[in-house]
Amino acid sequence: MLILYWTILRLKRWRRCCHNIRIMACHIHHWAAILLAPLLSAQVRYDLLLKHGHVIDAKSGLSAVRDIAIANGRIAAIAEDIPAESAVKVVDVRSLYVTPGLVDIHTHVMTMSGLRGSLVEDQNVWADSHTFRAGVTTVVDAGSSGWRTFEEQKRRIIDHSRTRILAMLNIVGAGQGGGASEQDTGDMDPKATAAMAKRYPGLVVGIKTAHYRGPEWTAVERAVEAGRLADVPVMVDFGDFRPERPYEELVTKKLRPGDISTHMYLGRVPMLDENGKLRAYLREARRRGVIFDVGHGGGSFLFRQAVPAIEQGFPPDSISTDLHTESMNAGMKDMLNVASKILNIGMPLDDVIARVTWNPAREIKRTDLGHLEVGAVADVAVLRVEQGNFGFVDSYGARMNGNKLLVCELTIHDGLVVWDLNGLTREDWRGLGKYDKMQDRRWDSTYGPLSKKQK
Repeated sequence: MLILYWTILRLKRWRRCCHNIRIMACHIHHWAAILLAPLLSAQVRYDLLLKHGHVIDAKSGLSAVRDIAIANGRIAAIAEDIPAESAVKVVDVRSLYVTPGLVDIHTHVMTMSGLRGSLVEDQNVWADSHTFRAGVTTVVDAGSSGWRTFEEQKRRIIDHSRTRILAMLNIVGAGQGGGASEQDTGDMDPKATAAMAKRYPGLVVGIKTAHYRGPEWTAVERAVEAGRLADVPVMVDFGDFRPERPYEELVTKKLRPGDISTHMYLGRVPMLDENGKLRAYLREARRRGVIFDVGHGGGSFLFRQAVPAIEQGFPPDSISTDLHTESMNAGMKDMLNVASKILNIGMPLDDVIARVTWNPAREIKRTDLGHLEVGAVADVAVLRVEQGNFGFVDSYGARMNGNKLLVCELTIHDGLVVWDLNGLTREDWRGLGKYDKMQDRRWDSTYGPLSKKQK
C-alpha cells in the first residue's frame, strides 16, 4: 500500500513537471519569436544580391552606389544597404557599374533560313554566341524575316533562344534575302505585314525597309503604311541614295515621329556642309521626333561623320550594332565596342548607358525593359570601365585612339547569371576540397538553360 501511494505521488509530480515544461516551452517560443523577429526578417529573401556597385538607371535618373536584390527573376529591392544575409548569393561589385541589360535594336540573328546565298543564310548569326558576353539581354532582329517567313523563323530561332529576340518585319514578305528580292515591290504588302505584326504584339516591335535601289518612294511609303496600321515604328536603312528621293526629305517629311533612321553616321548621309558644319535639316528632323540610331554594321559608321556631328550636338538617340558576320570581326566587334567609341568621342557614361538601355526600349515601345525599377524583369549588366590606351576602328578601317573601354564583367538575364567574365560569383578552388560541379539553379544559369525536367 505504501509503495502504491508513493508511485501515485511521483506520477502527479511528474505530470506537474511536464505541464510546467510545456508552459515554459510556450513562453520560450513566444519570446524567441519576438526577440528573433528582426533577425528572421533579414533571413533569405533574395536569390541574388549585388552589393556596392554604381547603379546607372536612365529611367529613374539614378546614378549612385546602391545594392540591388533579385528574387524570382525580378528586381526585388534597390537600397543603399541590403543585408548580405538576406540573399542566397552575394556578389561584391564595388568599383563596377550596374546597368539594365543592354538592348540592341539592330541585329541580324534569324539564321537557318535555308535560302543559300541569301543575307539571312550567309550573314546572320546566333544571338546567344554574341549577346551575353557584351551585356546584351535583348536584341531586335531588324528585318531578316517578312510576313511570309516570320512564323517559321520564330519556330526555329526565337522560341529556342536564351537571348530575348524581338523582331522588325521586313516590308518585303520574303524578308531580307538580298539582291533582286529586296527590290520586289510586288512583295511589299502593308496590310499583310501589319496583320502579322498585330498577331504577335510585343514580339514584333517594328517594320523595316532596307537596301532599296529604285528611284521612287515605294519601299518607304509601304513600310510607313504598315507601321501605321500596326501602330509600331518603322526603321529605315535607306539603301541607294538617289536624287529623286533625297535623304533630307526622308527624315523631314516621309518618316513619322518615332520612326527610326538607322546607319545615321553612314558616309552617304548628307550630314556636314562644305565648311564641316552640321546641316540644319538634321536638327529639324529630330525636333519632328524622328529617331537617329547608330546601326554601326560593316559599312555604316565613319569617324569623319560621327565625331564632328557629336561634337556639334548631334549624338545618337540609340546605339546599336547591326550585328552580322561581316561586322562582328571588322570595326564593329560588339555592342560595348560601339558604345566605347561614343564614350571616347566625348559622351558622358550615363548618357551612353541611356542609349543602350532605356532609349532603345522606349523606341520599340517595350518600356518593361531597359530599366531597374523594383518589379522589372531582372536583366542586368555589370560593366567595368577600363582605363588605358585603346584603338577603335570604323567601318572603312580608320582608327581612333581612346583611353576608355567598356568591358562586361557579369550579365544577368531573367534573374540568372548567364555570363561571369572573371568569376565574381565563384569561390576560390583552394578552399573547396574535392569539389564537384557547382551550380545553384536559384541564381546560376552559366552552364546552360534548365531542362524541362529541372524546371
